[in-house]
Amino acid sequence: MNKVNKVVIYTSSLCGFCHKAKSLLKRNNILFDEINVDINYEKKKEMIKRSNGRTSVPQIFFDDQHIGGCDELYKLDQENGLEIFQ
Repeated sequence: MNKVNKVVIYTSSLCGFCHKAKSLLKRNNILFDEINVDINYEKKKEMIKRSNGRTSVPQIFFDDQHIGGCDELYKLDQENGLEIFQ
């Protein structure tokens, strides 16, 4: 994977997995744009389209590449996949 320029995470206010994913990104000093789908239905539709039909949150993107949710982000971290930010 090449160096990532932008991280986007679609979230919901009461989502524990969203909080966990954001905490991991912050611990690794990775800046991200957060889009709360609770307050913007158009953004939720955008998330579903970008993630090939996934409706759960979080949905995480590195540039235009769909990473998945919290579990996939933690797996990527365990495989040293977050080194692309350093």
